[in-house]
Amino acid sequence: MPILSASVGLTRYRVLDEVSDDLIREIPERLTKFAFKDIDHTAEERSFGWVNMDDMLDDKWAVSPPEKAQYFTFSLRLDTRRIQPAVLKKHLQISLNHEMAEAKKEGKNFISRDRKREIKEQVTLKLRARSLPIPAVFDVVWNVPDNRLYLAATNTKVMDLFTDHFSDTFELTLEPLTPFFLAMEMLGEEAVQKLESLDPTYFVG
Repeated sequence: MPILSASVGLTRYRVLDEVSDDLIREIPERLTKFAFKDIDHTAEERSFGWVNMDDMLDDKWAVSPPEKAQYFTFSLRLDTRRIQPAVLKKHLQISLNHEMAEAKKEGKNFISRDRKREIKEQVTLKLRARSLPIPAVFDVVWNVPDNRLYLAATNTKVMDLFTDHFSDTFELTLEPLTPFFLAMEMLGEEAVQKLESLDPTYFVG
């Protein structure tokens, strides 16, 4: 869901490393270098990378720049091809039936395990090439002066993909701003032991 929606689920992060002025100047270039690569005309199963938050089709930031005052805005686009299990089962059976018919012509009554695996890979690749990838976009807002970053997603797999790609792109480490880390940031390192020993309070019996 776009970050400018009326309601949105957000994951907050802080950047643990120092962000130099040189790196700030390089942000647009790095976004382009690690931008999304289209897989519509391939058989690739998945592709991900950065795109313009104002236009998911813009991977060169031609529509608008990523700089918005003290913020940098961009999106993580993830395209995935999914083959329905029933579709794969059907076409695999068709291919296996054809293979068995050809084998019988040669006097054989079975298909080897390796050949079955090869046929399944071929069928999967063929179906994948015929299916369109499903796009998903997750907006990102980076408040550089405050070392704060907001991701419009709460899914664990998306969060892991995002933090890994962010690290690869900018060579920076992100830390999720959970209540524990927020409390530790406010109270200081000396409060870690006390925070770790806290027990939850249940208000409903």
